[in-house]
Amino acid sequence: MRIKTSLDYAATPEAVFTMLADPAFQAAKVEATHPLSHTESVTPKGEQTEIVTSRVIPTDGFPDFAKSMIGPKLRVTETIMWSRASADGSRTGTITITIGDAPVGMNGTVRMGPGGSGTRIDVDGDLKAKIPLLGGKVEKAAERPILGAIEKEQEVGTAWLAG
Repeated sequence: MRIKTSLDYAATPEAVFTMLADPAFQAAKVEATHPLSHTESVTPKGEQTEIVTSRVIPTDGFPDFAKSMIGPKLRVTETIMWSRASADGSRTGTITITIGDAPVGMNGTVRMGPGGSGTRIDVDGDLKAKIPLLGGKVEKAAERPILGAIEKEQEVGTAWLAG
């Protein structure tokens, strides 16, 4: 299942990346999703920057068939590896989302650059559930929480940049 969405911030790419690379921002965006627990890290790796967030979320709102497979909670880990900035501040990267020990996850690309009201981040990923007969249902169930987390990131980021 294809997940394509964008975030739009009224700030320069440099200001947006400074926000993204701040562990306090990463903690704030994860806390906005009300996890049971969470961790975050920002690690320079040569000319790249790796940002990892991990959260344990309750499965209360999941469909019954999904809860029966994964239990009352699950760990969602998001890893984004950003490139160094180009002359205009734009960056590209990869995004990987793993969902517990389940054979479900998303791999894709992220692109940040001038656009929209200042900076636009495009997310383009492929969500896959490698579960015979139920894969499509599991993907559909996972889509909403992933998009919800991205929407929360936009809300928290907009407030963060506004001061």
